[in-house]
Amino acid sequence: MQRVKSFLKKNTMLIALIVIVILFQVLIIAAGKGSLLKPQNVSNIIAQNSYVVILATGMLLCILTGGNIDLSIGSIVALVGAVAGTLIITMHVNVYLAIVICLMTGTLIGGIQAYCIAYVGIPPFIATLGGMLLWRGLAQVILSGMTLAPYPQEYLKYFTSFLPMTDDSVLLLTITIVIAVVVCAVFVVSELTGRANKIKKTYTVESKPVLMTKLISICAVILTFAYLLGNYKGYPVVLIIIAVVVLAYAYFTNNTVPGRYLYALGGNAKAARLSGVNTKKMMFFAYTNMGFLCAVAALVCVARFNSSAPSLGSGYELDAIGACFIGGASAYGGIGTVGGSVIGAIFMGVLNNGMSILGVDSNWQQAVKGFVLVAAVAFDVISKRKVRV
Repeated sequence: MQRVKSFLKKNTMLIALIVIVILFQVLIIAAGKGSLLKPQNVSNIIAQNSYVVILATGMLLCILTGGNIDLSIGSIVALVGAVAGTLIITMHVNVYLAIVICLMTGTLIGGIQAYCIAYVGIPPFIATLGGMLLWRGLAQVILSGMTLAPYPQEYLKYFTSFLPMTDDSVLLLTITIVIAVVVCAVFVVSELTGRANKIKKTYTVESKPVLMTKLISICAVILTFAYLLGNYKGYPVVLIIIAVVVLAYAYFTNNTVPGRYLYALGGNAKAARLSGVNTKKMMFFAYTNMGFLCAVAALVCVARFNSSAPSLGSGYELDAIGACFIGGASAYGGIGTVGGSVIGAIFMGVLNNGMSILGVDSNWQQAVKGFVLVAAVAFDVISKRKVRV
């Protein structure tokens, strides 16, 4: 029973996500407005929320350092988008070179802010608040307040196309399902291997029934997801980009020494410093990395909108922060996972999409999202209070 309670606590938001998907599916069908799980709509949800997943992954690292956030990410996305538009549309620079320059620009901006935070000692809130105004202003200067469009197909194909590229619907569905089966197999082997290693090290592990329920449930979701995408156009390229980012950072935070240092820094900065952790270096890395992922998100966003505009990225910082906290990151730092942030981003995406399909007023949509965010943080605070007691 204790293990079941532990499993439910660890997977609260995943269960909540499944519940809200089922709820919206029932409500939308009952209202006669189609289906939330319509193949095309599922693909749209991925495209609409790709930037949230990418930014939330970077924001998580900032939050881990002690509950710190980056308020400038929306403005950095706008500035990198402006640079991309100028290089590719106006100056006709080689697409690959332009992408590299954009990634370097985002990383440089992140590094500037990171230096101010880690080595100058400016509080993250103030440093990134200033950056929010500065980078947005530079984006408007570069674009002269105008929108640049359209992007060439040579650029768009790397962010808006689908794989596998075939017009045969049967072959498309078959390949999509086969890939999903391979992913499930790798996931199952990874989980079983990890469990065996934990048992060897005498760690506490979940019971076999709980493990089997988890594996079957997740594999069922993956296969269902693949079936839906296979009945539309296949896997969006942006989904592959997201998968690479998520897997890379999940491995980094869970299986590398620097990744564990971030958790130590957020848990107790003074103790981490006395233990030999270079806390300034880790803080510098977290915010520099945030700039890099902002550049990745910017490249994805300008391709999706097929334009670069001064208003690009407005409110993105709130989406990323909300996804992290809803996904289980602690407002005090030191707690949170990349997987949780992804679940939080998907949760917000389903919430937005479901309410839009049902025709809920935009004002009420904002109110609901605000309530969900506060409720998630309240749950985190209350649960920790119980532990202390």
